[in-house]
Formats: sequence, C-alpha cells, structure tokens
Amino acid sequence: MRNRLLSSGFLLVVLSLAAGCGGDGRTPVVVYSPHGRDLLVLLEKTYEAAHPEIDVRWLDMGSQEVYDRLRSERANPQADIWFGGPDTIFARGAADGLLAACEPSWAGALPDSARGPGQRYHGVYRTLPVLVYNESLLAADEAPADWEELLDSRFRGRLLIRDPIASGVLRTFFGMVLARAVAETGSPDAGFDWLLRLDAQTKEYVANPALLHEKLRRGEGALTIWELTDTLLERQRGAPFGFRFATSGTPVIDDAIGLVAGAPHREAAVAFLEWAGSEEALTLAAEQAFRIPARTDLPPERLPEWARDALAAMRPAVYDEALAAREIAGWMARWDRSVRGRGEAAGR
Repeated sequence: MRNRLLSSGFLLVVLSLAAGCGGDGRTPVVVYSPHGRDLLVLLEKTYEAAHPEIDVRWLDMGSQEVYDRLRSERANPQADIWFGGPDTIFARGAADGLLAACEPSWAGALPDSARGPGQRYHGVYRTLPVLVYNESLLAADEAPADWEELLDSRFRGRLLIRDPIASGVLRTFFGMVLARAVAETGSPDAGFDWLLRLDAQTKEYVANPALLHEKLRRGEGALTIWELTDTLLERQRGAPFGFRFATSGTPVIDDAIGLVAGAPHREAAVAFLEWAGSEEALTLAAEQAFRIPARTDLPPERLPEWARDALAAMRPAVYDEALAAREIAGWMARWDRSVRGRGEAAGR
C-alpha cells in the first residue's frame, strides 16, 4: 500500500501513472484534497483493504489550489475526485464545468444547504472555524472569546493567520466578515476596514497548515483562526492548543466532495465517492480523525463525545452565505491588493 503525500517533485510521475492502471495492476483513484495526511491515509488504507483492486492516490493542497489545478487540467483531467473544501469554492468549480453530476445514495440525508446544484457536489463533513491559542502563552480566561477581540491591543503582533488566498477556511471567515458588513451598511467597505485592522494585528500570513501549527506550537505567535478538526488532532499529538467557539457565531463550512468532469477512472471514482459519505466512512472519520458528519440521519450515539460537545457548544453564524459565495473571488483579490500588509502603515 502506497501512502503518499504527493510533492511537486514527483507529481508528474504520479499523474502519468494515473492515465491508466498502475504498475501493479490496480485501478488508481486520484484524489485532490486539502484534508491532510491523517484523514487521507486513514481512508486510503481502509478503502484499499476492502477493495484490493483499487489504488487510492492523493495530492494534499489547499482548496483554492485544488480549484486552480483542476482549471489548469480541464482539457486533460488528471484527478478523479475533488475531496474537501467549502461548498462555496465547489460552486465555482461546478459553474466552471470542473465537476460532473453524481448523486450518491446518501444525498437525501443531507440538508439542502449541503447539496450542490445539478448533483455536482455534496457535503460530507461540517468544518468549524474556531479561535485557537497557545495555552503556554495565554490562559483560557485571557484568550479571545469572539472574533472582535482579535483586534484588542494585547494581541498586536501575536496573531498568525493561514494565507487566506489559498485557504478555504480563511476565505470563509473573510467572506462572513464582508457579507455582514454588506448587510449592515450596504457595502463591504466596513468589512475591509475591519480586515485592515486585523492585518495590523497579524505577525505573519503562513503558507500552509503544518507550518501554522509548528509556529504556534513554538510560540512564534500566540493565537490564530483555524478549524476545529486540525486543532484537535494537534492536541492529540501533545500540542498546547486551546480553542474557543466565537460567541457571535461560527461560520459552518459544508465540506464537500465531487466527481471531476472527465475523470480518467470514473467508475472507480464513483464507487469511492459513494463510500466516502457512507455511515461506515463517516463514523470512522469522526472517531479517528475528528470529523463531524454532514448527514443528519446518523444517530447521535454514533458520534463520539467530542463531536456531541462541539455541536452543543457551537452557535452557527448568521450571514448571507450566497452573497459571500458569489463575491468571494473578487473580495479576496481586493483584500490581496489593498489590505495585505497595509494595516500598520494605515495606522490601524
């Protein structure tokens, strides 16, 4: 069994193999995903054990990077499955013709918000952004209880943020901030002003989640915005990470899966997609990889205690998610052009 974190150095080799059956005779299923090694290896091993004729291969990258790569490969698709990322970016992929219709048997167990138009993508997990802090630097009663507290002067220069251009989690958070500004004032300008103040607080925009966790663990920053699953995985490994749900609301992300249009191994890919949202796979992901299922038909007692506690503690944020989905690409371009690195110079 070949567990791979595929790097650019040998990506071409992997993709050339993906054009047909692998050298060992198995049928490859190539998965592009931001889900990280813990979950991807778990699902790979479990699925291949039950389906020895299949070779699950995965490339781990940010959700925006998945979208960009699928667009660049549209004329000659290399991936079979897009697995993971906010439904807002899947909606863009569907509109661009990057995803094919595929309705799994479990689609009816999803809330309407987790089902994409034309059956081109479906929610698998609920991803929850939280306020994360280093417990060796901040006591629980010193950590921020809401997003607004990130602007407090005591956190200036102590905030680490995953680069939002590549991160679906941060794009969702920024989209919430800007959509709420539109609802309150009719314009996103106040939201951009808030993000400019956040930029002044930020020590660094970090390139990837692994580096973000490492810098936070080493105390190069005291706090961040990130998602619950990775935070719990890092705590399990001994990282001194505490977290809090924002009192003003958590932007719940419908973390989706979709079949790539023109998938080279469509039949095998459809079977893997069907399994990824099955009760077996969802229970496995909840118990061993801290994932909250998007399906609403699973009995609460099937969920581990941490998941039941999180769902009880979390207050979903209220904002115009459709507006954020439509506007986020343009909003992020404006943020990159006029906000990134400019907060301190603006005197914020």
